[in-house]
Amino acid sequence: MKRVNGWRPPRWFRVWMICATRGGDGWLWYTMGLALLLFGGMHGVHAVLTAAAAAGTGVGLFIGLKRTFRRRRPMVFESHCWATLLPPDQFSFPSGHSITAFSVAVSLSHYYPSLMAGLMFCALSIAISRIVLGMHFLSDVVAGSLLGALLGFAAYTVL
Repeated sequence: MKRVNGWRPPRWFRVWMICATRGGDGWLWYTMGLALLLFGGMHGVHAVLTAAAAAGTGVGLFIGLKRTFRRRRPMVFESHCWATLLPPDQFSFPSGHSITAFSVAVSLSHYYPSLMAGLMFCALSIAISRIVLGMHFLSDVVAGSLLGALLGFAAYTVL
């Protein structure tokens, strides 16, 4: 973690990570959902409902887990050298951005297989950004990504 926090990446990489984490704040998924609702017909409605169910379950899950584990964020232990973003809350485990990103990406990928590469790129970018920006430990992001992927698959299977 110290090595990542002390690394000064190229400007393009810093911009990518900040944009990815901001997209993971919700606007990327809301925009995608709106586009599917407007232009996707009933297939798009089903896809959005499935993604919303997976993401909503994920939000409830990560809020409960964060309150249970109360793991402090990496920035408490080691200051970050270039990112000045503030975390959305004080606890680190698991990564809510990762849960949401993978729950939406996996569920939508089942409805739109041709978009899978782009959706997974977005989800992975969001997950990596949380580590690079000093918001989460690697284990927070891995756990969040796995939980999100499972929720996305489960929502698609059930709905």
